[in-house]
Amino acid sequence: MKRDTLMSIAEKTGYSISTISRVLSGKGRQYRIGQKTIDYITKVAESCNYTPNLIAQSLRTNKTNTIGLTVPSIDNPFFATMSGVIINQLKNRGYNILLSDTMENAENEVEALNSFVSRKVDGIIAVPVSSSPDFLEEISRSIPVILIDRYFDDTKLPYVCTDNYSGGYMATEYLISKGYRNILAIQGVLSSMPNKERVRGFEQAILDHNELGVRHEVRGSSFSVENGYEETKKALAAPGRPDAIFAFSTTILLGAIKAIKEIGMRIPDDVAIISFDNNRFLDYLDPAVTRVEQPVNVVGKLVTDNIIKMVESADDDVLPSSQILIRPTLIEGRSC
Repeated sequence: MKRDTLMSIAEKTGYSISTISRVLSGKGRQYRIGQKTIDYITKVAESCNYTPNLIAQSLRTNKTNTIGLTVPSIDNPFFATMSGVIINQLKNRGYNILLSDTMENAENEVEALNSFVSRKVDGIIAVPVSSSPDFLEEISRSIPVILIDRYFDDTKLPYVCTDNYSGGYMATEYLISKGYRNILAIQGVLSSMPNKERVRGFEQAILDHNELGVRHEVRGSSFSVENGYEETKKALAAPGRPDAIFAFSTTILLGAIKAIKEIGMRIPDDVAIISFDNNRFLDYLDPAVTRVEQPVNVVGKLVTDNIIKMVESADDDVLPSSQILIRPTLIEGRSC
């Protein structure tokens, strides 16, 4: 049945069965087949209702063409966007995806990883939520593993992440340059590496401008709307309220804005606000929000390229062991 289908596609397109097979198995680029040819063959295959026999293919190649992906919260706009980028990249390369939301819970993460192993995924992309790399390192001895967004100081596991220290520093220095002298940082999950690095960047920027006497405080413990709302409401009701707020995520930002509006304050006249993470809807808020943009598309493509290299390489010497940090950029709005 499969050979007849491949043959009919070959007859319709004029390409050889080997070329058809390479394209439909997701290996077109590997064999330097042009994108127009890949798109054309794929379109014709879809019109023929072609469905590859994945079970037979996995038995023959000892691969399932499946990658496992863990994220800590699919409700978070950043992780939703990041997942979308990775899924599109992998699908374009002929891979299926198993997605698991660990809900910032280490036990859920272990359960998801064990499920990936039992389902014989070819590789794993993980946003780790546990405090130790031990279990991921153990899995990596038999299945390629790469980290994204979060990493560990004491691991050789490859990762592709935003340079959160630079982003934290960048946002804080921007607020200082605008004349703000009492800055509240509302942080997320205390144990996460991005959060720690944003705090470190925030505090270093304050220290580097010590002569200006900038007052500062770090509060909160969750990348949630509720955390942003509660911490902002408490801070603005207390004596010596901040004149600027640095929200460590879009979700924290939304909670902070709600609290500011409820109190009857204006942004930026009464209190300025800056955020980490970018989303198109931030330009439609009034005022448009100044924020640090993580290079989600670049990070997603790099992590996809690397996991596929790791999966498809038979030679350990050429496996990527890189640990990559990519500098974010500042997008100016009117909230500061």
